[in-house]
Amino acid sequence: MPAPKRALIVIDVQNDYFAGPVQVQYPPREESIGNIASAIDAATAAGLPVVSLQHTFPADFPVFADGSEGWKLHPEVEQRVTAEWKMATKQTGSVFGGTDVAEWLAEKGVDTITLVGYMTNNCVLSTAAHAETLGLAVEVLSDATGAINLANEAGSVSAEQLHTTLMVLLNSNFAAVGATSAWTDALSGGTALEKDNLVASAVAGAQAHS
Repeated sequence: MPAPKRALIVIDVQNDYFAGPVQVQYPPREESIGNIASAIDAATAAGLPVVSLQHTFPADFPVFADGSEGWKLHPEVEQRVTAEWKMATKQTGSVFGGTDVAEWLAEKGVDTITLVGYMTNNCVLSTAAHAETLGLAVEVLSDATGAINLANEAGSVSAEQLHTTLMVLLNSNFAAVGATSAWTDALSGGTALEKDNLVASAVAGAQAHS
């Protein structure tokens, strides 16, 4: 198979995810930001296109308020930004909603996007599902993304359980899921991360829970 024509998509790696009500809980923040930095460094060394997104709300919002300290990119990302990066702001979960990211990727000839950043349970999930409608293959780096604890009228779930469940879900259909180290090896070898499929995952699931 031909080598994937990748772009790295760095989703909302902003300071508000490291403090406050949407603080990422799993995987541990300091681990995921280290892996995000490693993925950026590998992408830069390989000459991959890089897109960085910032979720943006009006100035009076409690999180991601436009121009606030919490809205700014985490220093590990900010210090790596170059003039070649595509920078964009967004107001929806998907990085494609209300942005020109899809068009920019098409101009670069990209057929595969690699997702890192936050949150697994919102923007990563939404972007992976949206990419299917655009004909883009998706890779998600499990240790360079992260989730939060959630509770509402429907129930409650820990960040670890949520993240793990969504990695299984994504790998069953929407994305190839792997660790940053595995992706770096695939990048060096010009290969794609391996992905499962819904039928195989369903059969294995039935056997595991019979």
